[in-house]
Amino acid sequence: MKIPLSVLDLVPVGTGGSAAESVRRAVDLARLADDLGYERLWFAEHHGMPAVASAAPEVLIAHVAAHTRRLRIGSGGVMLPNHAPLRVAEAFRTLSALHPGRIDLGLGRAPGSDAQATRALRAFDGEQFPALLGELLTWSGERPLPDGHPMARLKAMPDDAPLPPIWLLGSSGASAEMAAEAGMGYSFASHFSPTPAAPAFEAYRRAFVPSRQFPEPHTILGVSVVCAPTAEEADYLASSMDLAWLRIRSGRFSPLPFPDEARAYPYTPDERRVVASYRALALIGTPDEVAEQLLARARDCGASEVMVVSNLPDQTARLRGYRLLAEALA
Repeated sequence: MKIPLSVLDLVPVGTGGSAAESVRRAVDLARLADDLGYERLWFAEHHGMPAVASAAPEVLIAHVAAHTRRLRIGSGGVMLPNHAPLRVAEAFRTLSALHPGRIDLGLGRAPGSDAQATRALRAFDGEQFPALLGELLTWSGERPLPDGHPMARLKAMPDDAPLPPIWLLGSSGASAEMAAEAGMGYSFASHFSPTPAAPAFEAYRRAFVPSRQFPEPHTILGVSVVCAPTAEEADYLASSMDLAWLRIRSGRFSPLPFPDEARAYPYTPDERRVVASYRALALIGTPDEVAEQLLARARDCGASEVMVVSNLPDQTARLRGYRLLAEALA
């Protein structure tokens, strides 16, 4: 089984590290993915999180697209309730003009931040997502406004650059039929959601209506991976995310711990159960082990593509893992 392989980058920041440096070195992973034949690379949108430096995905997209050759670059995703739809349309039409045929617009319905950051962003309520999406689609040309509408004559500039293909991101299946009925791509976040992807993908394929950008349904399965030359090293590296996941679940936000810090943490039995629930979602092991399990998961849910995230504080180990996985799947 051969399946397209892509990357989700949260631009991680490790303990004692610099968020600015993490932003600057995002181009290193993009160039590597470009050389290794990855299909696309998306940046997440998160705010006010010390471990995640991808607060402005459209800026990162512009930068790395200018330093890569063929890789599709996009958002995974822009959290639409944080933004006015016209502003999103114009930002991504500009990116489309600068890098024709290489930009993706992934959209999420969550704020991508905690309550404090959500207030600071003046974000819309998540229940308004369908209305916000409908407004955005007016600037794509898929759902033009009637002539008498107050905004019917308003143009999203540059008006001669198309809005890129739109993907809806989901973690529970709630967005599957919405993506299908609008003729969009659909990406499921199995890298943090325990909900099975297969029912959501089936609902999406069943309801899919072809569109100009997507003549056929296209599903992406997000998976968390830690890949290393040996299973022992992979387990060691993954301990960083064990403690990071525990902190996130308890509302404690800090930079990603390195493995030695994580292994020294005195986990309680309840905390170890939380860590075990995260480990059940991730694929951790040698290149052949991770590749085999990745293909099995994709086959089980009928994914068209797999998007992997390896959220490690050690940049060298992180880049090596992406290389090893690509070589194992080549």
